[in-house]
This record gives sequence, structure tokens and C-alpha cells, in this order.
Amino acid sequence: MRVATFNVLHGRSLLDGLVAADRLARACASLDADVVCLQEIDRGQRRSGGLDQTAAVAEALGAAAWRFEAALVGEPGARWRPATDDDERGGEPAYGVGIVSRRPVVGWRVLRLAAARVRSPVAAPGGRGGMILLADEPRVALAATLEGPSGPLEVATTHLSFVPGHNVRQLRRLGRELGTSPGAVLAGDLNLPRAVVGPALAGLGWRSLVRAATFPAAEPRFQLDHVLARGPVGRVVGSGTVVLDLSDHRAVVVELAAGGDGYRRR
Repeated sequence: MRVATFNVLHGRSLLDGLVAADRLARACASLDADVVCLQEIDRGQRRSGGLDQTAAVAEALGAAAWRFEAALVGEPGARWRPATDDDERGGEPAYGVGIVSRRPVVGWRVLRLAAARVRSPVAAPGGRGGMILLADEPRVALAATLEGPSGPLEVATTHLSFVPGHNVRQLRRLGRELGTSPGAVLAGDLNLPRAVVGPALAGLGWRSLVRAATFPAAEPRFQLDHVLARGPVGRVVGSGTVVLDLSDHRAVVVELAAGGDGYRRR
């Protein structure tokens, strides 16, 4: 089973600054993954042509199941409100995460994460240097239960806060609450380097399946995008990053086969 995670920057390319539906669909399809975890994905936003981007990716992959889950409703960077479970199938513009699966999904669940109450400096979008001071946004984790290489597997995705400390607490909560299936994978933009992720999850049984820099995409210096596992998920037979013609993050891909403990020793 091939699992990918990709912060798509709402489909915007740094090459020309444009958002094109066919480019997003083509990029995600090129990962050739059984499960694609998406972050910074739009539904009904003007900046992305009003498209349901998760649905477009699902069509390109010939998916058996897919779901978008809003973190906020409204326009990012302008007027918005925190999303609730009642917004799942609403018609308002929204922004959040998604999972697209070629394998049938037998169950979904959602965990909502409140925003930090402070502003924090972050790298300017595009990964080209400079800092800006931003208010935090609410976050969400979406999990799908499906059949993996070693049995039932819960695959979850999230995009954590950029506020230091607050994102560690969010990750710790997810580490405790995810993984009701025998095996679990958490894939997404954690806004945390590898050196912090391990200690944050200490004692909870999680391990990293990929060790590679992912941001900024052109010349990555940090690993912000991770694929973590707990319990039997299969054996890692391949992993790495992929630079695509959109976003300021590289995609991360892991290939799992039956057997083993889901960790390739180096």
C-alpha cells in the first residue's frame, strides 16, 4: 500500500502564482498512491475557482472513497469562523484537509483542534525568506479506517498550528486519541521538525517512517511533513519526497508491504 501526504498550498504554483484545477489533479495523481492525505485544501473558495479540490483529486485518482473536512468556514486571511461537524456537507466556502483513498473506507472520524490565542511569527508563504506575524486558525484531524497490508488500519491527516508549544500539545493529543485500529498512520504537515516530533510523542508508541527535508520545496531545509505509525502497519519497502509543480512543500510517499513492523532501519 502506498501512502502519500501533500500540503498543496490550495493548488497554487510558485512557478507562476496561479491555481489550476488540472495541475492539482495531475500532480496528486502522479504520486500513484492508494491513500493521499491533503492539507491546505479548498472547497468553494474564489482563489481556487470555487472548486471542491478534494473531489477533483478523487476523480483523478479513480478513488473508491474520499472526504474533505473543514477547519474553517469562510475566506482564509479574511472573514471566517471555526468549522463544526455541522459544516461537513455545507455549501459555504471552506478550507481544511482531505483524504482520498483507492481502497474502500469502512469508517471516518474527526478530531477538532482549537486555535492558539496568540499571534506568532511564521515564514512568509512561498518559502522565500522573511517572516510575518499571524493569528492562529482552528485545525482539524480527519481519520479513515481501511484495510492495510497487515490488517485494519486507521490513516489520519492533519495540519497543525504554527504556534510553538501549541502545536506540540495538539500532536500529543492526536497521539493519544488516534489509533483505535490495531495499526495507525498519521500523515500531514505537523509544523514541527523531526527533532521535536519524537519527544512530543514519547511513550505513546509512535515512530517515524520517513526522514527527509520537505520545506521549502525548491531547496528543503526542514522536515515539516511527516508519516508516523503506531502498531502493525506493514513493512516499509520504499519512502521519500517528491517535488511537484505546485506548493511550497514537497510531497512525502511511503510504500508499505505485508509483514514487519513498519520501520526501515538505517
